[in-house]
Amino acid sequence: MANPWAGEVAIELNGARHVMKLTLGALAELEEQLGADSLVALVERFEARGFSARDVSALILAGLRGGGWQGTGAELAQAEIGGGPLEAARAAAVLLARAFSLPSNDAT
Repeated sequence: MANPWAGEVAIELNGARHVMKLTLGALAELEEQLGADSLVALVERFEARGFSARDVSALILAGLRGGGWQGTGAELAQAEIGGGPLEAARAAAVLLARAFSLPSNDAT
């Protein structure tokens, strides 16, 4: 189970549940990979719903790595995400929000 107090979010890849977490290292990697001027700019993309599939994929990959996953971006691209693209975008948005706020009462 993911711990929202630790900024964790669960996601299902190929039928297996994984925990994502944005560590400082994962955030730095994400910022560099997306060429974002700042994390605030990245958060604003998601808040304005102006994010791309590349943003979602990079955010999920960073979160998975922060959670200890050893897979690659190519493996993630081939993985089946439980709930499909909509769930991937939702999980990515929750992950980003949890990295910068106190958790709500949901236990995702």
